[in-house]
Amino acid sequence: MAFDTKTFKTRTLTAIIFVIVMLIGLLWNQWSFIILFTIIHFGCWFEFIKLLKKIDPVNYKLKSLLGLLYITLPIVLMIIIRTNNFNGLNDNFLKIVPCGIVFSIWINDTMAYIVGSFIGKTPLSSISPKKTREGTIGGIILCVMVITLIGYFTKSYSVADWIFISLFCAVFGTLGDLLESKLKRMANVKDSGTLMPGHGGFLDRFDSMLVAIPFVFVYYSLFMS
Repeated sequence: MAFDTKTFKTRTLTAIIFVIVMLIGLLWNQWSFIILFTIIHFGCWFEFIKLLKKIDPVNYKLKSLLGLLYITLPIVLMIIIRTNNFNGLNDNFLKIVPCGIVFSIWINDTMAYIVGSFIGKTPLSSISPKKTREGTIGGIILCVMVITLIGYFTKSYSVADWIFISLFCAVFGTLGDLLESKLKRMANVKDSGTLMPGHGGFLDRFDSMLVAIPFVFVYYSLFMS
């Protein structure tokens, strides 16, 4: 297949814009964080309803209630982590875990793609044929290593905390990606939306995070807050 320069430029530009917007929302202040994740929330809901209409046009309204667990709950939990200041923590400290979640998802996705591209041979699931077991395992291992190393040098939380956070994000994030792939296959669509040309929609970008957040939140509530 010939290298498509135009497509490459489009994908690169939209990816850069996406990262910049995410970093501003994550790092500026609590209000930028809340606004960012409110937009993510409603964007994911809009695409979720569209998928359900294609999957089951008759009963989609009833099935849409599942979105409260799939979309609303994780977003609310993420905002709670970011704004929970009951212990009088510095605002900059409150950014650490949400950033750790997002960065873990990004690193896992990137590393899984790279490892899978080089040594991937065994399909992970028929739901997403392009994913390989080798890529998935490599992504998980490298995600845990990178995030734990960053956590160790920043001395924000313990090494064990970062091992668990990155592991939850990598493992359950992968399951979240497979879940959304299943929904798209049932709806017979390639992408959930058109938020990012060349990269898909809201659910395509945040499917992993939605499933990973509740597990990180439970760990965070029990051992870190």
